[in-house]
Order: sequence, then C-alpha cells, then structure tokens
Amino acid sequence: MTAATHSTLFPQVPDTADAVLDGLDPEQRAVATALHGPVCVLAGAGTGKTRAITHRIAYGVRAGILQPSSVLAVTFTNRAAGEMRGRLRQLGAGGVQARTFHSAALRQLQYFWPKAVGGSLPRLVDRKIQLVADAAAACRIRLDRGELRDVTAEIEWSKVTQTVPSDYAAAAAKTGRESPRDPAEIAQLYATYEDVKRDRSLIDFEDVLLLTVGILQDRHDIADQVRSQYQHFVVDEYQDVSPLQQRLLELWLGERDTLCVVGDASQTIYSFTGATPDHLLDFRIRHPGATVVKLVRDYRSSPQVVHLANGLLSQARGRAADHRLELISQRAPGPEPVYAEHTDEPAEAEGAARRIRDLIASGVPAGEIAVLFRTNSQSEIYEQALADAGVPYQLRGAERFFDRPEVRKAGAALRAAARFGANDSLLDDAVDLPSQVRAVLSGEGWTGQPPAGSGAVRERWESLAALVHLAQDFAAAKPGATLGDLVAELDERAGAQHAPTVQGVTLASLHSAKGLEWDVVFLVGVAEGMMPITYAKTDEQIEEERRLLYVGVTRAREHLFVSWALSRSPGGRANRRPSRFLDGLRPGSVTTTHRTGGAGPGGVERGIGISGGTAVRRTSRTPARCRVCGRTLTDAGEMKLMRCDDCPSDMDEGLYERLREWRAVQAQRSGQPAFCVFTDKTLMAIAETVPDDERELARIPGVGVRKLNRFGADVLAICAGQEPDESTQDD
Repeated sequence: MTAATHSTLFPQVPDTADAVLDGLDPEQRAVATALHGPVCVLAGAGTGKTRAITHRIAYGVRAGILQPSSVLAVTFTNRAAGEMRGRLRQLGAGGVQARTFHSAALRQLQYFWPKAVGGSLPRLVDRKIQLVADAAAACRIRLDRGELRDVTAEIEWSKVTQTVPSDYAAAAAKTGRESPRDPAEIAQLYATYEDVKRDRSLIDFEDVLLLTVGILQDRHDIADQVRSQYQHFVVDEYQDVSPLQQRLLELWLGERDTLCVVGDASQTIYSFTGATPDHLLDFRIRHPGATVVKLVRDYRSSPQVVHLANGLLSQARGRAADHRLELISQRAPGPEPVYAEHTDEPAEAEGAARRIRDLIASGVPAGEIAVLFRTNSQSEIYEQALADAGVPYQLRGAERFFDRPEVRKAGAALRAAARFGANDSLLDDAVDLPSQVRAVLSGEGWTGQPPAGSGAVRERWESLAALVHLAQDFAAAKPGATLGDLVAELDERAGAQHAPTVQGVTLASLHSAKGLEWDVVFLVGVAEGMMPITYAKTDEQIEEERRLLYVGVTRAREHLFVSWALSRSPGGRANRRPSRFLDGLRPGSVTTTHRTGGAGPGGVERGIGISGGTAVRRTSRTPARCRVCGRTLTDAGEMKLMRCDDCPSDMDEGLYERLREWRAVQAQRSGQPAFCVFTDKTLMAIAETVPDDERELARIPGVGVRKLNRFGADVLAICAGQEPDESTQDD
C-alpha cells in the first residue's frame, strides 16, 4: 500500500537541481519549473501530483530560487504531510515545512497567543462528543449516540463555514442541508456547546483555525511577521478546502500571489464537512494570469480501470463534472474489471475472502490488496470472512503506526541494541542487519510465522513484521548499513509519520482510502441504498456519491473487483439492485437517463437516443444468462459475449477479421489503443450476433450510445458485407 506512485523505497538524493527534474513527464516538468506567480495544477487520480509538487519545491530549493524555511506546504492529513516531508527529504529539500492546515495554524497560535491574548493557550480537546453531550444535558435535550454524532458534525460544519449559532437555521436552509433535529434545537445546542467550552477554558480543532484567523486579521504586526517567515505556499487537495481554510490561506498570503494549488474537482468527497471545489474552480477568476497545468497521464491504473473511471465521470452532472479530467492510462493493458452478484452480504464477503486467499496463494502480497466499503459498519463481516479464510488484514483509520505501543517498545529495544549490541547475546549469531532486527524483535513477540486468527495479538505481530520488512528493504538499498543507521531512519520516519507497509489486506472506507493505491481493489456493497447511500437525496449529494465511487475505482492499479448482494441476510428478500452508477458500464447493463456532452476517448456516454434520432427503449435489468446453456453469467468477458467461454461459438470468423482490420484503422486515426474503439470481446459478440440494425447493435454489451453514434454505421455496413462510408469516418 502506497500513496501516489509506486517508487523505490530508498532512492538516491539527486546530485543537482536539474537532476531533480529527471524522470518527470512534460506536464509534471511544467509544474516543477513554474516557480513564479500563481500556479493551478489540475491533477487527475494517479497522475503523480505529489511527485510533481514535491519535485517543484525541491527544484526551487536546489536551484536557489526558494529558501526551504520560507516554503509552507499544506495538505489535509498527517499521513499526506508525512509522506510529503519524506519525499522532500529524499530529494534533498529536508528543511521545508509540510503540515496540515490545523498543524500549521496550531503552531502559529501557540507561538503568538501570549503576545496577542496573554497567558497560555486553552487546552485543545481531541473529541467534541462529550462536550456536546454536556451541552445537550444543559439544554435538557435527550440525544442518543447517533444523534450526538450528527449534532457534533453539524457544529463542525457550522464552524468551518464560519456560521455562528444564530445564523445556523438560515445557513442550513440556504445550502439545502438536512438537519438531524429541528434547526432551532441545533442552534441552541451549538451556542451552549460554545459556552461550555469557554467556561472550561477549552478549544476544539475548528477553534484553532478560527482563532488564528482572528489574530491575523486583528494584529497586522503578527500577520506581517508570519508573512515574512513564509513567502511561498503550496496547497494540496485544494478541492477540499473549506471557507475557513481559504480565509486562513488568504491571510497567510496577504497581497502576494506566490501560491501553487493542486486538486481535482472530481475527487471532492468531503462536502458534508464544508469542503467545496469552488475555490479550485474559481482560481483562474481570482488569478487571471495564473499558470494552469493539467495532469491526465495516469501512471497508477491499467487502461481497463481507467476506462471504467472515465465512464463513471462521463455520466456525472454539475459544475465539478463540467471540469472533469479524462485520464489516459500509461500502463500496459490489464484484466477487465470483474463484476460479481451475490445472494446476500455474508456470501459476498465469503466470495471476496476466497478470491483474496487465491490471489495471495498466487503470489500477490496481502499488503497490495484492499477491500473498500461505503460505511465503517460494513467492515465487521469482512473481518470475520478474512479471519475464517486465514487471511491477515488491517483496519485503515486505526492508531497511527509509530504511536502503537508495540512499535514504540520495539523502537526502544532496537535503540538499546544499537547502543549496547556488543554485549547482547541475542545478536551473537546475527550476521547482517535484517537478522539483527529479527533477533531483537523476537524478544518483543515477533516470530517467523504469524499467529493464528485475528485480533490484538495478530495486529501486534503485523506491526513488528512491518519493521522486519523495512529493515530488509533498508539493507538492500544501503549495503553496510548498521543497526544505528536503521534506528536513525526510524526516528526520521516517526517524525514525518512515514510508516512502513503492514503486510495485511487493508479494510477501509472509501473516504479513508483517498490518496492510497493497491494492486488489487475489491469494491464491495456497490448496490442501491449503499452506493449512493440512502440518505443522499439531492442532485449534489448523488453526484458526491458518484465521485466517491470514482475515488474507489481509481485506487486500483490492475485488478478491480466490484460486487453487490441482492439481500442483506441469508434467506432475505432479494430486492436490491446494482448501483445506478454502473448502468451502461457494467457488462449486460444499459443506461437509463439522458446525458448530453462527452468526456472524449475512454468515456462512456449516457443517453437514450441513437444516431438518426431513433430511440432505443431501455428495459429493466435482468440477470445476464448464457444464450447457449442458460447459466447465469458473472464474468465480465462472458457477459459481453452473452455466453460461457466454454459454450460453442457461432462466430463469423471472416466478419471478425474484417472488424479487427477496421478497428485498427480507427485506432490509428484517433491515436488511441485499439481496445478504446471496441474490445476483442465486443467484436466477437458483434461477429456472433451479426446485427441488422442499430437496435440489435445497441443491445450488445460494450456498444454504448457514444460508440453507436460514432461507429454504428461503419459496423453495420461491415456486417452487411459492404465497405464503410469513408466520408463519415473522421469524427
């Protein structure tokens, strides 16, 4: 499991500034060398945005254009900030500050509070929920556990959108936000929560930003001091900036425009927290002279995965959809996504566990496999299924790696061994660094074989095993490295929160998977009611759910499995259907609503019309069955052919070859891979069906409305034994 790009764990530091640019593609190089004025980087999933901006900072530092201490790079998670610091260190730019908005603001608030306010900064609380419960008790309002969580979320949203309690009801109505309780009650709870906090001399995470903004607005001398310290700003994941964070950024900048922002409106998935892509989409309006670079070369995912991702966005609506980026895969072709329908959720979990067990047996590392779901409540059934299958796993979003007790204890043991190892009998037979680490960690509970089952014992073993693997990689990259060198590396990684890979299948929600990638991804529970989630009602909420699925799809490098269950429990009513987002993309399905415009090559148009104005009547979905033996089909390739692979084919071989020759010409003209015109399986299905008209051609999986409009006349002419009309072939 890594973020952004697959790279060598311990690369050599570039010798010169120009060497920092080596290996960047033309667009990434344009980002790295655009060091003056406002810069906006529109970066699609898997296009190496972190690589581009870290090389930009490193190039500026190594070329002497930027002073490391004058650069502030901000992002949204400690993990992302830690990774950025790690990469900058590897590029020879270790003095740059890379922090989250909250971390940067808290550091400034702690430093300037005595001067601006006096006394010590109030204590920062990690969790609001107890304070919200106390506020509810003071208001004599009974809230259950779920309501406490919902009210807490409303308070957080209010604060990041700079909404005071008295304005909550109007703000919620204006934005179409559904309050978990009567808006007047929420406003009362919000006001009381602020009173409780003030009475106890406490602040929360949103206060960190609000108070920093207040000080910078009111104290120009302090604002000038901050601006003299930081003169160049980089903001990652800019589509997720809230109004409050944007205001803080503006105060940091002052009248300057030394700003580089990076984002993708199609990955906006935190609107419920107050995030908005408007700041990204309006950047060129606020900065008319900005340099804008689009990154669309996808180095992460196979063409088949990218094709599905583009297809999802091609059906999207709204402002973010109008600015979508169409990705172009730079990887070799891989397998088609696999779609699987199950009778119930336990069967779905067991099916995923069996596939995962087989993948691991075939040589795929467990750490390169992820199971992604819409809500955290879905994890339990997959934890059980993986444990029953004997598959190791880890839950994403748990305690940070270097904060785990077993990791802290192991670090102390390694540090002691590095200092006094000559007198440690454990190391007598250890001939190299990895064997030394294994010997030391054996005293902390590490064994050559993992313990059976799951739970805390297994999790501790996985943490220690990650340190063993890191030692092996470190020794391979730096021959002759000592135990002391490894301890220094661990200390640097702990400071940057740059954790090693834990070898276990990752279980994670789609939200927590953002920014990560795996060789194999299982998207589970992709059914109506869960994706989109039941409470997504408005068009904006539905589109955010679509973007969330897009984020999930683009986490996969090569293998993508998409599944759903027809009922929740065994024997339950089979009244579920696959997510509407898969309509027209899943083999055997058709689109159900009209969508004008297009996403270009690789996308799938959504619509009900075909060329010539003839309407195609869309029918309700039924299970795909083999037209030869009648068996229900689940394999993507078989569903395209509408028959089992081992059932006899009645394909017209001559027609198939003519279609392949025609496809090669079309691919050459458009500069795309041949499968972007039609896949082999689609051509085989056409050669088996030999359609007479557009209606018959439209029924073949893989022939979407856009391809029907563009290629339908040619294909039907070839099927009829005629030559395509050359005058219509240039689109």
